[in-house]
Amino acid sequence: MIRINQMKLNIEHTSDDFERKILKTLCIKKEELQGFQIRKQSIDARKKPVLYYVYSVDVQVRDEAKVKKTVKNNQIQFQVKPDSYHFEVKGTKELTHRPVIIGTGPAGLFCGYMLAAHGYQPILLERGADVDQRTKDVEAFWENGQLNLSSNVQFGEGGAGTFSDGKLNTLVKDKSGRNHEVLRIFAEHGAPESITYESKPHIGTDVLSAVVKEMRKYICAHGGEVRFHSQVTDIQTHSDNGQKILRKLKIYDSQKEETYLLDTDLAVFAIGHSARDTFSMLYQHGLPMQPKAFAVGVRIEHPQEMINQDQYGKNYPSFLPAAPYKLTANLDNGRGVYTFCMCPGGYVVNASSEEHRLAVNGMSYSRRDSQNANTAVIVTVSPDDFGSDHPLAGVEFQRKLEEAAYLEGNGKVPVQLFGDFCENRPSVQLGTVTPHIKGMYQLANVRNIFPEFIAESLTEGIQIFDHKLPGYARCDAVISGVESRTSSPVRLIRDQSLQSEIRGIYPCGEGAGYAGGITSAAMDGIKAAEMIASVYHPFKMES
Repeated sequence: MIRINQMKLNIEHTSDDFERKILKTLCIKKEELQGFQIRKQSIDARKKPVLYYVYSVDVQVRDEAKVKKTVKNNQIQFQVKPDSYHFEVKGTKELTHRPVIIGTGPAGLFCGYMLAAHGYQPILLERGADVDQRTKDVEAFWENGQLNLSSNVQFGEGGAGTFSDGKLNTLVKDKSGRNHEVLRIFAEHGAPESITYESKPHIGTDVLSAVVKEMRKYICAHGGEVRFHSQVTDIQTHSDNGQKILRKLKIYDSQKEETYLLDTDLAVFAIGHSARDTFSMLYQHGLPMQPKAFAVGVRIEHPQEMINQDQYGKNYPSFLPAAPYKLTANLDNGRGVYTFCMCPGGYVVNASSEEHRLAVNGMSYSRRDSQNANTAVIVTVSPDDFGSDHPLAGVEFQRKLEEAAYLEGNGKVPVQLFGDFCENRPSVQLGTVTPHIKGMYQLANVRNIFPEFIAESLTEGIQIFDHKLPGYARCDAVISGVESRTSSPVRLIRDQSLQSEIRGIYPCGEGAGYAGGITSAAMDGIKAAEMIASVYHPFKMES
């Protein structure tokens, strides 16, 4: 197979233009072309208003050796092997009980998916509701402010990523092929095929909700089981020569309002970054963990049309998608400020999961057709900022900010104009930017939420970003807070076998401190499944 890299075409090219470009690049005739597949697509706007699509494409031809002799081009690779992923079942140890996965976010979902596909009959436990009921619970919260503590933006089928933009780009190196396997599985279960080659793929909350439901159906059809409203509240261990080994899980069924014990040989704790009560429970059992750096800040909204013109030029073609962006700045105070989870054509959402504490996030639907662009603008914080060396000090740091946000907005999302934020005065009226927020909001002084070093860093960072995207620091840009759930504030220590010091416990995904988004969490879930399959034989149900 031949791979053409950096194949550039005008932004308005046709499918015929695409094929002609391949033929010209390889110096072949149409009858010699046997097929092609796009591997990557991105937009090059460096010479706007002239815009290009840039492709990497795999091509099959009748005589590759002939093309290799004819064409001399350092952007062409020959004898390329197609990317492939292979899940190996090499384990020989018998499972006494079915493996358990705790959490159905991307890490737990993909771990369960891979184990089910290969005969392990996993049980997936989810404290929240299935995605249909969860959607109703979340929309009711946004409308009336009545928070369901187990079924909300953070908890429920699909995890926190379900109510997001569904962004699937990752910086994780992927020699194993797990990244492409995640995208392939998403596409197989209802996501658009384009996510397998777009440089910044996304699904959107509306489509992602349907995809995770189809993946659950697959798990159940292949011998797995998914139990909703099932929260792990405790663990039981036994000792073998001084080694703690997992024996049972204590589970609270919130629908039946009863507790039961579940025997298991192993449990994958894919619990998500907001499972604070589970972190505390595991800490009480002596599971090794440590605080880790993360970032906190605000959501900022701008007109999407302003961002489009900044990125594409003033007279850009109307068929182009809502433009994304990514911005970073290193400040003189040693802090890093950067944008995170940018949502083109999206909404700010009330993402709270605890009473009297308020957190925000960003979300887009698949069409990305809201009038506003929003992103988190966040400042790095480290354990040195937490005021304690306790492993859960970062959790308390988050909670204090969220309590301040709740008070500042009187239970609603506190909103402020950027100009007022800079002057440390509460906003009393909006400018030309109307907030697009899921949930009730109130004009306030968002700056009051933060320690001064964070507020000053946000101010300076946004002003620096204005030099990169003109209009970014406009006075009527709308900010809201607090963006505190960017990643887990704690890391659950695991060894090369991916197990904790309490054997049989596999910390996994973003909540455990080993991922930073939907795709990397899903990849870590697959990695955990691979490790289990390297030790254990598929589960055999007793007859």
